[in-house]
Amino acid sequence: MNILITGAAGKIGRDLSQHLSEAFHLRLTDLNIDRLHTYQGTSHEIMTLDVTDPEACQHACEGMDVVVHLAGDPSPHAGFYESLLDINIKGTFNVFRAAKDQGVRRVILASSAQTIEGYPIDAQVYPDMPTRPRNLYGVSKCFGESLASYFAYTEGLQSVAIRIGAYDDFQPDGPALEARDMSAYISPADLCDLMFKAITTTDLEPFTILHGISNNRFKRLNLETTQKQVGYDPKSDAFALSQISLYDSPR
Repeated sequence: MNILITGAAGKIGRDLSQHLSEAFHLRLTDLNIDRLHTYQGTSHEIMTLDVTDPEACQHACEGMDVVVHLAGDPSPHAGFYESLLDINIKGTFNVFRAAKDQGVRRVILASSAQTIEGYPIDAQVYPDMPTRPRNLYGVSKCFGESLASYFAYTEGLQSVAIRIGAYDDFQPDGPALEARDMSAYISPADLCDLMFKAITTTDLEPFTILHGISNNRFKRLNLETTQKQVGYDPKSDAFALSQISLYDSPR
């Protein structure tokens, strides 16, 4: 299977590329490919890609079976005209348009828990609840989900949106997680496993929303539907990890 990853040089992109590299042929793309040098000379492809360029997106999608769209401005403080409009909104459209035009069978969209961050902190959110963003970054991700739904149901491009939570390679002897992030925490291992299942699960609806958090004791995003749809079985728990850090690290 041929898989295109946009934003492959970012933190999630690098972790995911390593996780998928033995199972699939990868085309790794980013605006700056310096951090992808470890794939030079391998069977995988490295390509510079500016997602704001429609023609470049068409070229990047040629011959691909699945697109994992990670590229975007991840800052919750990003400005709309300065960044979000071109990168997160127009760029996401360019990738979906190219994927459909080039015969890609499925797009995996990196959405965000920021799409529902406007709910009270003690509320657990289900995939079928209305979006409620608190910032314009979250708005841009809501657009991405709506766009994915449009391409799925109107143009026939199967799409999966993963609402990624607080992604962190948490270590017991490292910095503590912020309290607000603990219920939305997802470990690299869990997200990579969820992405793999989103790529390989065959029996999915035209458009699917998956919740991307770990098996935290308290969960900002409900996981029941995600577990049923793709067999997701997360292992990490931010509260258990933080307990280890709290009691075992030097004071």
